[in-house]
Amino acid sequence: MKFTDVETAFSYFEAFTNLAKKTHYTVRTYRLDRMAALLDHFRHPEKSFKSIHIAGSKGKGSTGVFIRAGLSAKGYRTGLYVSPHVSTYRERFTIDGQFISDEILLETINFMTEHLETFSFSEEKGYINPTTFELLTLLSFLLFKETRCDWAVIETGLGGRLDATNVIQPELSVITSIELEHTAILGDTIEKIAKEKAGIIKYQTPVVLGNLSDRAQKIIKQSAESLQAEIHTLEDEVVSIATKTFIHGEVSTIYWKNREPLQLFLKLRGNFQAENAALALLSLQAAGENIDNNTIKALENAFIPGRMELLQENPPVFIDGAHTEQSIIKLFGSFRQVFPNREGILIFGAVLGKNHEIMADYSIKYFKKIIISTPGSFKESNPDALYSLFLRKKSELNLDCDIILEKDPAVALNLAFKVNSESEHDNSPILISGSFYMAAEVRNLYNMLQK
Repeated sequence: MKFTDVETAFSYFEAFTNLAKKTHYTVRTYRLDRMAALLDHFRHPEKSFKSIHIAGSKGKGSTGVFIRAGLSAKGYRTGLYVSPHVSTYRERFTIDGQFISDEILLETINFMTEHLETFSFSEEKGYINPTTFELLTLLSFLLFKETRCDWAVIETGLGGRLDATNVIQPELSVITSIELEHTAILGDTIEKIAKEKAGIIKYQTPVVLGNLSDRAQKIIKQSAESLQAEIHTLEDEVVSIATKTFIHGEVSTIYWKNREPLQLFLKLRGNFQAENAALALLSLQAAGENIDNNTIKALENAFIPGRMELLQENPPVFIDGAHTEQSIIKLFGSFRQVFPNREGILIFGAVLGKNHEIMADYSIKYFKKIIISTPGSFKESNPDALYSLFLRKKSELNLDCDIILEKDPAVALNLAFKVNSESEHDNSPILISGSFYMAAEVRNLYNMLQK
C-alpha cells in the first residue's frame, strides 16, 4: 500500500484499534509488549536521539513545548510528540516548532506501512494488530530519526506505565500533575494514578516533578528512590509565582529560592502556563542545559494550539482543552482576570468519564450564559445528560444562569455570536472548553467560516 496524500494515510491509521475511542480496556489492548515488538521490527528508531519523557494529568503539552523551545534555542534539532491534536495530525509531530513537510511525512509513512506488511504479533488468543496510538508513536520515532533530531520531547498519551511511549530510555522524566482522570483505566484514587504516572521513571534517570499533592508526591518519590533516580521538584526550587493573564499573553514572575526572580512575557495565556514554564526551565537544567536569554525568549514565544488560544479579538473568542477539575478552575480564574464579573458566554462540551459535577459547579458560578454542545464524535458524550446536570446544579446553587442545549457545535457557535450581538455588551467574550475534542470541533468550524 502506497499513499500519495497525508490525510488518507492518517485515516488508514485510524482504521486500527483506536484506544482513544474506547471506554472499556483489557490487558490485551493496553500493553507494552506489542510496542516493543514493533520497535524490534523497525530496528529501534527511538535510539537515534536523546529524549525527555513527560507524563501528567494536565500541562504535558505546554510543558513539552516549552522544553522543546528551550532545546531548539540551544541549537539542537528537537522533535516534539504530543496528543491529542486540535486541528490536524500534523500537530502531533513537529521539529523545532514547525510542521514536517508532506514529502517527508509521506516518505516515512510509506516506508512504515511497507514494513508493517511483514510484521506480526501473536499471543495465545491469536494475531493482534497494533493500535492507532502505537502506530502514531512509531511514526514519530521514525520521523525524528529521518530528520536527524538531536533531542525529542515525548508526551505520554494516557497514564505512563503501560503507555505506548514508555518504551524509550530517556535522559530525563517529567511528571507535571496528578488528578483523578481516566479512573476506569488508571485507578480510582490519587495514589493509584500516581503509581501509573510514576511508571515512566527509569533506573538512575533524573525525574522532575511539578507541584503535586502530598499523596501523589509520596508515591512518586518512593518509586524514584527505589530506582535510584535523582529527584528535582518545583517545591524545592520555587518560592512563589506571580502571574496575570492579559488578552495578548501572560505576564509572570518566578521567584526562585536560590537565584534572582525571572520575569516572563508568555505568548501562551493562563496562570497555569507560568508554572509549566518554571517546570520546563527546571527540566532543562536537570538535563544539563544552562538557562540564558535565548532560552527565555524561546519560552516566551512558544505556542501550542488549544491552550486558552485566542481565535479572534472582536468579539474575543477563546478555546481551551481543560477537562479536569483543576484545569477548569485555573482556566476560569485566568479568564476572569481578563473579563471580570461573570461576563461572556461559555460553550461547554465534555466526553464521558470526566467529573462533570465539579465542572458544572464552576461553570455556573463563573458564567451567566452557557451553551451545552457536543464535543465531536471521536469519543462518546451525552449532551442531554450534561444539560440536565447543569440545570440541576443551577437550581442547587440558586444562581442566575441561562443554560441552553444546542447539540450541533456549528449552530452553538453561531448562537453564541447571535446572543452576543443582541446583548447589552456586544463585545463580550466567548469561551469554548470542557474537552480537547470540544476545542478541536469549534476551532475547525471557526477556520471553515474564515475561508
